[in-house]
Amino acid sequence: MQINFIEVDMAFQNQQATVYNDTVVRQFAIMTVVWGVVGMLVGVIVASQLAWPELNFGISFLTYGRLRPLHTNAVIFAFGGSGLFATAYYIVQRTCQVRLFGDKLAAFTFWGWQLVILLAAISLPLGYTTGKEYAELEWPIDILITLVWVAFAVVFFGTIGTRKVKHIYVANWFLGSMIIAVALLHLVNSAAIPAGWMKSYSVYAGVQDAMIQWWYGHNAVGFFLTAGFLGMMYYFMPKAAGRPVYSYRLSIVHFWALIFTYMWAGPHHLHYTALPDWTQSVGMLFSLILLAPSWGGMINGIMTLSGAWHKLRDDPILRFLIVSLSFYGMSTFEGPMMSIKTVNALSHYTDWTVGHVHSGALGWVGLVTMGSMYYLIPRLFGKKEMFSTKAIEVHFWMATIGIVLYIAAMWIAGVMQGLMWRSINADGTLTYTFVESVKASYPFYVIRVLGGVLYLGGMLVMLWNTLKTATNGRAADVSIPAVAAHA
Repeated sequence: MQINFIEVDMAFQNQQATVYNDTVVRQFAIMTVVWGVVGMLVGVIVASQLAWPELNFGISFLTYGRLRPLHTNAVIFAFGGSGLFATAYYIVQRTCQVRLFGDKLAAFTFWGWQLVILLAAISLPLGYTTGKEYAELEWPIDILITLVWVAFAVVFFGTIGTRKVKHIYVANWFLGSMIIAVALLHLVNSAAIPAGWMKSYSVYAGVQDAMIQWWYGHNAVGFFLTAGFLGMMYYFMPKAAGRPVYSYRLSIVHFWALIFTYMWAGPHHLHYTALPDWTQSVGMLFSLILLAPSWGGMINGIMTLSGAWHKLRDDPILRFLIVSLSFYGMSTFEGPMMSIKTVNALSHYTDWTVGHVHSGALGWVGLVTMGSMYYLIPRLFGKKEMFSTKAIEVHFWMATIGIVLYIAAMWIAGVMQGLMWRSINADGTLTYTFVESVKASYPFYVIRVLGGVLYLGGMLVMLWNTLKTATNGRAADVSIPAVAAHA
């Protein structure tokens, strides 16, 4: 009996000695908030330039064409990417009950990713760009992205490979698919022939280049901005609600249906172009099919609150998560509808598309990231909750009102633009000039700036709340037995 007690005690001590690597999670979480402020600030600047073009002050690197890709890269890859790294590392350790595989590699992913963001912030305003949507960074930076992403894959899948539990939780399936798909997309679309240190030419040409680009572009949305953040939702929604996932079986169906269907939807960006008509139709068909798994996931997330709806009255974190799912459902309904050729004939090249993109980026990605960070950050600093719950409440309403103003203005402006451009007089001439459509859009551009300012203001409130929580807390890695009991 004495030997058994000694063995049990030694096993417990060994288990106690193993702690989660939360240092890298803390670093990514803090930078998620910091880059969120930066990305939204640049967004407000470029939105203001569309309303008042003189705001570039005649400086070349402050022009819309230079700052717009900086804004998209900052929001998607700096803010969203840092949020994905933080939550992926947090979730995979908790669900596998094992420390991250390769501490030094994990640290490399943090510093490497921040270097990528810094290089983007320098090179894009200087005009170094491939001209490819969401893939503007030149080839030396692309190589660094590849190295960081391979390290991310090794850390993530290495952790799953050394897990102490048999089951792989569904959030890890979504995160893992995001890592694999983004690697494939990045390598294929970024294939280029260098023509100097910061200049290259795509190995593809003409319509093939466009096809590869939008296979990449739409699946960057599908896997980076959807699958990854669904992994976030499937972990933090049940945690915040204190309820299990509504249907675990549905979450598995959601996963397989989504990752199969999304890959085929890219051609809907190229309706009425030189792309073969059958390819456009395939993109439209799969975009319509995509509605089913997308709404299945939304319903699964929202119904997780069954029996706990009363918590929405007092818990602003839950509000962030539930409203983000509402925007996810709205965006994934709107997207397939806009892929229908007859609808696309009205919507394409208008601000309706801009409204659609931002309902997904600000409404879905932004809110689910903020809700997850608000749950995550106090626990990383030894606290049960953020420094100020009231500030979370204020942030929620600023963000929500800001989004509604933004996307409503863009929807109205977009439909108006589409109708004006196709309006024809009895003699066959255009009823309106393009300049007249721009002039008519002006009030809605001003409303968009107001919505953006509110959203940015919310991010500043979050930054203040995060810094107060961090400075009043204590950074300490959590031991596995302690977490296994309650996390």
